[in-house]
Amino acid sequence: MKRSDQRALRWELVIVLAVTFGASGVRSALRLLEAATMPEDLNEQSTTLNARQSTLTWLDPAFQLVSTGVLVAWGGLALFLLLRHVPPALSGVPGSSFRPRWRDALPGAGLAALIGIPGLAFYVGAVQLGLSKEVIPTGLDRSIQDLLLLILNSWANGFAEEILVVAWLCCRLRQLRVPWVWIFLASAVLRGSYHLYQGYSAGLGNMVMGLVFVWFFYRTGRVWPLIIAHGVIDTVAFVGYQILGSTPGL
Repeated sequence: MKRSDQRALRWELVIVLAVTFGASGVRSALRLLEAATMPEDLNEQSTTLNARQSTLTWLDPAFQLVSTGVLVAWGGLALFLLLRHVPPALSGVPGSSFRPRWRDALPGAGLAALIGIPGLAFYVGAVQLGLSKEVIPTGLDRSIQDLLLLILNSWANGFAEEILVVAWLCCRLRQLRVPWVWIFLASAVLRGSYHLYQGYSAGLGNMVMGLVFVWFFYRTGRVWPLIIAHGVIDTVAFVGYQILGSTPGL
């Protein structure tokens, strides 16, 4: 690779992270610092993931769709850069492919179960130990419209995070000849950083998830099973809470 291409990729890394999850990570760390200075213990505080963005019921869906669109745009930006600016054939990830296939569904569902079920138990334990805030998956209503918005946001999250934090970041760092051990660490730390606003355990838990997802990408070169897994995990969490969360005893 030309030296000019290497410089361009370094600048691409800085700029893309500065306007996407890198900035989110810094902001999230500051939120955790703020929470740690509060008189209440961390497990006595709460955070809502899909909160209402307007007091006007008819206008809130528009705000929600804009937020979803931003996530899709982040993932689209990274994918566009991968395909057009020093394409993935030079990425150093054998067999890397960004085309969805039907057979991605099964490993995606398997990864969702592998991460989601232990993740729920880890969260419950972390709250009891005071290492996490109470995480409220959504502040929206139980209407069909709001359920559809939650599903859209779940899959937009999956698309943005897995394209950027796994596929794009791994490919770019490999092109710069960064060893895989550091790529694993960089991706995991980035994923953990922008979840820190939920608590210390959220950062740690998402780092573990990040290591598993990068390992899968390293072994297969496939990103769509990761997108599917993430979309399923978030859909079950958001929609499941919406349907069951207000039921007594649940």
